[in-house]
Amino acid sequence: MNEGRRTALRGLMAAGMAAGLPACTRTAGDGATVLKFWAMGREGEVVAALIPEFERQHPGVKVAVQQLPWTAAHEKLLTAFAGDAMPDLFQLGNTWVAELAALKAIEPLDARVAASPTLDPRDYFAGIWQTNVIDGRLYGVPWYVDTRVMFYNRELLKRAGYARMPATWEGWMAAMRAVKKIVGPDKYVILLPHEEFAPLLVLALQQPEELLRDGGRYGNFRSASFRRALQLYADMYREGLAPMERVSNIYHEFSTEYVSFYISGPWNIGEFRRRVAPDRQHTWATALMPGPHGPAASLAGGASLAVASSSPHKEAAWQLVEYLSQVDTAAKFNALTGNLPPRRANWSDPRLAGDPPARAFRAQLENVRPEPRVPEWESILAELRVMGERVAHGDIGVDAAAAALDATTDRILEKRRWMLAREARP
Repeated sequence: MNEGRRTALRGLMAAGMAAGLPACTRTAGDGATVLKFWAMGREGEVVAALIPEFERQHPGVKVAVQQLPWTAAHEKLLTAFAGDAMPDLFQLGNTWVAELAALKAIEPLDARVAASPTLDPRDYFAGIWQTNVIDGRLYGVPWYVDTRVMFYNRELLKRAGYARMPATWEGWMAAMRAVKKIVGPDKYVILLPHEEFAPLLVLALQQPEELLRDGGRYGNFRSASFRRALQLYADMYREGLAPMERVSNIYHEFSTEYVSFYISGPWNIGEFRRRVAPDRQHTWATALMPGPHGPAASLAGGASLAVASSSPHKEAAWQLVEYLSQVDTAAKFNALTGNLPPRRANWSDPRLAGDPPARAFRAQLENVRPEPRVPEWESILAELRVMGERVAHGDIGVDAAAAALDATTDRILEKRRWMLAREARP
């Protein structure tokens, strides 16, 4: 975006919030270049263990890692941009790339990747790589990946007459109905937590039509594709397959067969191993997401590394991106965090290749689809979650919900349409 947007952000946020940011130090007392690196959550804790080797390889560079909580990271980045206090390098969620690129807060990386001896875009999962491409330009390098697969009770499914997880929506629904007959009226089949947008979003991303139309100018939720996905979601509640009430402990409820299907991410491999009852460990497995006609796409999530456009040390920051993206470094990082690596080369590691629950994620990562890459998507996603909850409770029908989503989305995108129309003028 132009300087006017930057000025507006400064006026709104910098006065009250930028004062809470740390001072911007660029050189050490010994004259070494100091790179400011912001990392979020657990990654911010463990990445410090990888920095000494980078500093050994680059004796003129020191790295100052600051850990940010995920809940505050987005606001901190916007505040830093408004106050000219950006770090040199930072981690950002894949759905934030479009917003930071629109603000011109992050550096295009195409030329650096093309010249890199260690980074090969072909080694990255294509759908994940594309989350960092905005209007044909690359703004981030995937650091770790996330997607959603099906966690399910294979023993219960076998009792219902299914040797494996069905690959189609029709087969999946038939299998869940069969399981419901076994567990009875006081138990359910699939957990679809209202606070989680991912299950509905995955179903929608499996459809051929885009969620936004006309280059991200308008909502496309009234399309036959989205309404088909929302109807499937609604049917799971209408048929009593999914509980309306909040489930506080999925692992306990899975152990007692209160629920037996759960769409979730890679962090739950470890959680299921730790928290599902020991005598029920043999019952759970993971599988590719079923789709309308067979195994289908899931969401392309995770986090990437980006270089601030305002950084005075872009070359050194890029060297750190390259170092953290090397196969050996990534293997150490993934061992420390449990995160999934974005490069196929890392998946030959026996720790992953020999882990049955991880195999479904490896296969699913070959078929992931980016969410709409517009700065307003986070706001639209919040509306999608709310509308999904209303449909689940029967407060609104599928067609009315789709129309309401389009109307809200069109209002959210109003400024985007104005900006694009202005840019198009001769």
